[in-house]
Amino acid sequence: MSNRHLARTIAMQTLFLWDFHGQQDAALDGVIQEIFANFAPQFDDRGFARALIKGVQKHLAEIDVYIEKYATEWPLDQITIVDRNILRLGVYELIFAEDIPAKVAINEAIEVAKAFGGDSSGKFVNGVLGAIFKDLAQASAEVQAAEN
Repeated sequence: MSNRHLARTIAMQTLFLWDFHGQQDAALDGVIQEIFANFAPQFDDRGFARALIKGVQKHLAEIDVYIEKYATEWPLDQITIVDRNILRLGVYELIFAEDIPAKVAINEAIEVAKAFGGDSSGKFVNGVLGAIFKDLAQASAEVQAAEN
């Protein structure tokens, strides 16, 4: 397992626990430390995992708007906690993490969903993130066409 994949797994586990306990911002740093201590004490890319977690926390409201818009059949509170936080990571990487290629963000989210979610989690995450990516690509093409 690559360091970045493991970092995403750690980020998802941390966000899951944080979300499960009511998203208490003051407790997030403690949750991060607990996850590292219990699941990855020797992990050497903590900065990437921490950046993902803090990025999701910082942009949570904006990320949730994307999820609500593209997962139209599922109110946010009815999406499983695992799937919701995998989507949050995926949307964060698609929209806000400029150094992560979109296809990498989508593929990594799908793999984490397959590993930790239910039977249809991978397809669900792929559908939501794929639709966001398609709209982003279309909007980018329209901007480029308007500039030319």
